[in-house]
Amino acid sequence: MLIDFFLEVRRARVPASLREFLDLLEALEKRLAFADMEEFYYLARLCLVKDERHFDKFDRAFQAYFEGIQNLDDLLESLIPDDWLRAEFEKHLTEEEKAKIDSLGGLEELIETFKKRMEEQQERHAGGNKWIGTGGTSPFGANGYNPEGFRIGQKNGRQGRAVKVWEKREFKDLDDSITLGIRNIKVALRRLRKFARQGAADQLDMDDTIRSTARNAGYLDLKMVPERHNAVKVLIFFDVGGSMDPHVRVCEELFSAARLEFKHMEYFYFHNFVYESVWTNNIRRMNETTSTWDILHKYTPDYKVIFVGDATMAPYEISHPGGSIEHWNEEAGATWFQRISDHFRKVVWLNPLPESYWGTGGSLGMTRQLVGDHMYPLTIDGLESAMRHLSK
Repeated sequence: MLIDFFLEVRRARVPASLREFLDLLEALEKRLAFADMEEFYYLARLCLVKDERHFDKFDRAFQAYFEGIQNLDDLLESLIPDDWLRAEFEKHLTEEEKAKIDSLGGLEELIETFKKRMEEQQERHAGGNKWIGTGGTSPFGANGYNPEGFRIGQKNGRQGRAVKVWEKREFKDLDDSITLGIRNIKVALRRLRKFARQGAADQLDMDDTIRSTARNAGYLDLKMVPERHNAVKVLIFFDVGGSMDPHVRVCEELFSAARLEFKHMEYFYFHNFVYESVWTNNIRRMNETTSTWDILHKYTPDYKVIFVGDATMAPYEISHPGGSIEHWNEEAGATWFQRISDHFRKVVWLNPLPESYWGTGGSLGMTRQLVGDHMYPLTIDGLESAMRHLSK
């Protein structure tokens, strides 16, 4: 069972080694996680994933593999003995919850009743205390009030006891290891080039070495120069979550290509619109943020600024204090964007939505007004146009 899971993780391009897999097996033998899928998820991720960039790939592999365990026979008649499963399950129940389960005839009776009702029920049911449905006090269904029921057919449990943590992927760090499909993006980014030799002299200058050796009567005179780099400095701000989820792939391709192309590149994330803070790690985004004022003070005006987002939100998220859907922003998003535009000489906005969707009203129209004529579609032609503007 776990060998196939390990292979699924490897197929998701998580660089987990055999040694790490053996560590996971050893941890399971010592019962660091037992009969609890959420505990196993965290333990497996701890053992198999050594870089946060791969958390999202691990989550997708975990979901893809364990979605196959959908019926109770697969789940309960696995390698775990029944008496072990019962002992571990009962350890997490309060006395009141145990009494309620006993009132239904015990755990086995609860499972058998669930199977029978799944076979008997022929239609949707809401409320009540017997059938599988929504609301109500039946131990089976969705949005109900039974303390230890089975949740069926809903995204989140009302009681918060059945959430599958590997599906909670609202904000994902972009993966900079994507290599497929970035060739054209790299070609477009190369329009924004300004080469310079900076740093330690660690490369042989063949032409100068030959000239110096000839002038030195044939005695070898090595000449070294610093490596030649693209000296352009870039700041990229990525919108993540919500309506940007369908565009993660193209954003990852852009991110990966930019990391390879620009030596001086810094990146930050935001959600919907930029406010007083941004972040660099989506997992710790609530308590590890970067002040937008710090960015304006730290990075010089010659940095090229690229925003990547669909600019799709409620207009008041841009125009009003308190408009953010996640926190209370003392100043409007438009105020912060204007400060960024005033500080940096070149600012562009790349939009993954087709231009035919942009229109002139709503949040997209407001964003276009703030960025001027420098919103471009996130296509090869759009990238080339944006890079030409930034290079002027």
